[in-house]
Amino acid sequence: MKTITTLISLLALLSAFAAHADVKLEDNSKILGKWKVTAESLGLEKNKKLLNVSWDFQKDGTLMTKGEDTLGRTSEMDIAVKYFVENGVVRKQTSPGREKYETCTAVELSHTDLILKCTNLYFFLTRK
Repeated sequence: MKTITTLISLLALLSAFAAHADVKLEDNSKILGKWKVTAESLGLEKNKKLLNVSWDFQKDGTLMTKGEDTLGRTSEMDIAVKYFVENGVVRKQTSPGREKYETCTAVELSHTDLILKCTNLYFFLTRK
């Protein structure tokens, strides 16, 4: 009985890891277009901070970010940064004009949803 319980626990653990296996991107074709960033979080199972931001992955390697500027004098901000897909992951500029990049791994990817694990945050996106 103990062996069966251990085996069932092990299978459940393995299926949990398989559910969150990283997605290897061959190029940018699966992420091209406009996405709504609905939330960010420190982890998949952590509390999510809701966002009202959109990302537009363009063919030329530009990631256009548009969002509410809650701390500034303008109601909206537009930011363009560079990005590219390399070795199965997205590499994007941390801020415009700087050649410092962060790595973002696609944790989940479907036709309508994308979860990116970047250096410090998880981003939850829905295709527009």
